[in-house]
Amino acid sequence: MQKYLNEVSFQLDRHITLITPTAPIQPATHGGRAKCLQRLVRLKLPVPRTVALSFDTVKAIALGRIPDTKVLLSVFDADALVCVRPSSEDPDWGGPTTMLNIGMNDAACARLSETLGAGAARALYRRWVQTYAVHVARLDPDAFEEIDEDAPDALEQSLRAYEDEAEEPFPQDPATQLSEVLRSMARSWESVSARLLREAKGAPVDAGLGLAVQEMALGLGRGESGSGVLQLVDPETGLPQVTGRYLSQSQGRDALEAGKKALFLTTDPRGPSLQERAPEAFAELLEHAALMRQRLRAEMQVEFTIENGRLFILDGIVVPASNAAAIRIAVRLSEDAIITPQEAVMRVKPRMLSALLHPQVDPGATRDVIGAGIAASPGAATGRIVFSATDAQASAAREEPCILVRRETAPEDVRGMHAAVAVLTERGGMTSHAAVIGRGMGRPCVVGASKMRFQPQRKQIVAADGRVFKEGDIITVDGTAGEVLAGAPKMQAARLDDAFRTLLKWADAERDLRIRVNADTVEDAQTARDFAAGGIGLCRTEHMFFEPGRLTVMQEMIFAATPEDRRAALAQLLPIQRADFKELFAIMAGKPVCIRLFDPPLHEFLPTDRAGLRDLAEALNLPVSDVTRRVEAMGEYNPMLGLRGVRLGITVPEIYAMQARAIFEATLEASREGDDPVVPEIMIPLVSARREVEIVRARIEQEASAVRTERGRDFTYRLGVMVETPRACLIAGDIAPHVDFLSFGTNDLTQMTYGLSRDDAGRFMNDYVQQGVFEEDPFHRLDQNGVGELLRIGLERARAANPDVIISICGEHGGNPESIHFCRTLGMDYASCSPFRVPVARLAAAQAAIQDKIERS
Repeated sequence: MQKYLNEVSFQLDRHITLITPTAPIQPATHGGRAKCLQRLVRLKLPVPRTVALSFDTVKAIALGRIPDTKVLLSVFDADALVCVRPSSEDPDWGGPTTMLNIGMNDAACARLSETLGAGAARALYRRWVQTYAVHVARLDPDAFEEIDEDAPDALEQSLRAYEDEAEEPFPQDPATQLSEVLRSMARSWESVSARLLREAKGAPVDAGLGLAVQEMALGLGRGESGSGVLQLVDPETGLPQVTGRYLSQSQGRDALEAGKKALFLTTDPRGPSLQERAPEAFAELLEHAALMRQRLRAEMQVEFTIENGRLFILDGIVVPASNAAAIRIAVRLSEDAIITPQEAVMRVKPRMLSALLHPQVDPGATRDVIGAGIAASPGAATGRIVFSATDAQASAAREEPCILVRRETAPEDVRGMHAAVAVLTERGGMTSHAAVIGRGMGRPCVVGASKMRFQPQRKQIVAADGRVFKEGDIITVDGTAGEVLAGAPKMQAARLDDAFRTLLKWADAERDLRIRVNADTVEDAQTARDFAAGGIGLCRTEHMFFEPGRLTVMQEMIFAATPEDRRAALAQLLPIQRADFKELFAIMAGKPVCIRLFDPPLHEFLPTDRAGLRDLAEALNLPVSDVTRRVEAMGEYNPMLGLRGVRLGITVPEIYAMQARAIFEATLEASREGDDPVVPEIMIPLVSARREVEIVRARIEQEASAVRTERGRDFTYRLGVMVETPRACLIAGDIAPHVDFLSFGTNDLTQMTYGLSRDDAGRFMNDYVQQGVFEEDPFHRLDQNGVGELLRIGLERARAANPDVIISICGEHGGNPESIHFCRTLGMDYASCSPFRVPVARLAAAQAAIQDKIERS
């Protein structure tokens, strides 16, 4: 009767409550594990009696306000041992180690000796003394390392070692033991290191911890006893398969660490199994696992104990699966009508897709980390170090994989980046040249590895620990983790299976934000087409000019003395550009293609070193001194804010005229070959004044009229601007009536809004994020309060002036899931991102739409 009254009283306390079917337990107050245990209780599974402590209670414990543990223990059988399990809101956030066998003391050892045998009872007691000493009393573990656990007096040695170190006897009172365990676990959660670790996993600063005090099912006994874990899927593949291990006479997760001593679960020719040893308990376990999958609507890892043939379910967590397995599991659950396709879409994190698109370092591989930087482009690759684009191309010609190592990359390095399997730079951030081009190519890339010393003159890099790696040495760049590894660890291949495609098909059915791609080359466009992009949202034409044979012509145009000479040089580029555009139109047949007119400052096409200047002088048949003076004269203090973009188009109009003609001629030729006419989109970069648009538009219309007259055929095109200056956002209402679309270029817009160089910010950005100056790198995730407010202003003013104007984002933020959510909220028509981020963007856009429906319902 007294135990019944105790149970009722605990049920009435929402902070310390016995887990019953009706107890007031929620993940937000008691944690996910406590809620899962309640669900198992509701399913009438054999779960040992458990008391849940709320987040508020655990916070109070950390501050020294310990609940009455004698009253708490009164809920359990008088002789029972208990364990304490952490219960955070999200299992991924981690927590302190589960503590087993609380209450073990001299009396319990004597009592258990009668049922387990003296040897087993003493071993259990010794194990608890050492666990308590190290994890609760925080004593030096070295004090116990010399103790031979097989010695007849191992228990006595452990008790003496505890008393010597703690200067007091080992506590015999179970209530005292429990109080100290609760205090230790609560304080562990509040430690600085634990807080930083869980915040790195996405936990909020004030994330709470619950604790679950559970009666022990020992896993020890004279009959069949032991512990293990079971799941109904292979956690690596997600395919149906009973997996896990079981170990007789064991506790907790000992089976997973027992190696060959552990039993298989199902009958296996390689050794004994639980199915053979305890067929009734095994059949019951399978039945419970299947019920948990059906009713908890997830693939569950079941932690269980068998005590003298009787099965207990101790815990259930969602199977910790690989990225590929997680996707397959979500799809299978939906195909089995356990969850809906919409739920399956919501269960897959976008970053999981990104990891599957590229080879990765095997999770089980040994990682010899020699440096770290910004994870700029996902995937991993191994190759020999090279220090120049030329060497990278030579290495590729020999079919030897190489890693291009540069202080920072420039446009002339693009061919070397194509030839390399990965890129590593000392400088740069998320929107630096190496990062943007690397993501576009799908090359693993780590930038801003500033703690490594780059010595290109000596052709070597020096790791943070002092090791030197020379040209030709083998390293691995892990662009997913942002790490540089020595040697060649085991790799996992990219995995795009039917489950991947099915999930994205479901995502496409839900999303209402179109996804385009930033594609500069034919290869980019083909990749985007394979990933089902809805068109090209940004084609940066300047990258086409760095191909061999084109760069020299471009340099001739730069050195031309008169407009006539410039037009003559550009006439050589016209057929090349026309062919480029025609091929893009063919690949993206039936889908829109948005071509940005020339953007970078002209000096990017000129050499800076002595050897390059000599080569250029020879090619142009000019004295080296003349070439050097001209190059120096074109220098700018801040070229990213200088003569580039539309400013170049207005002051050197021949460039835009050539590009417009190439686009229009390619349009007519591509339209002749297909049923659907091509309607190109032409985008003017770096606009900050309405008059700029008017001038460039008039010149483009003039070129269009000339092509129509010459070819005797009509065509349609759309004209728009790239909004990447704060002023363009503010005067979007003046610009919108003169254009068909506006696309926010958030790379430059973020740079100008913050006054940060997107190429140099990587040097200090980690410090800023760690110290809370910025919540996240604003070049990685869109700053919604500052830059986002400019987007909002620009969109609202543009739509007010021109309701039909199409509005999009084409900066690198267009591939970031959080930024996509924000852009959809603003009401944008589409987002454009790097080719290998298209699947991620498609999933993120679908999740944003589904989340909106959930919130509205």
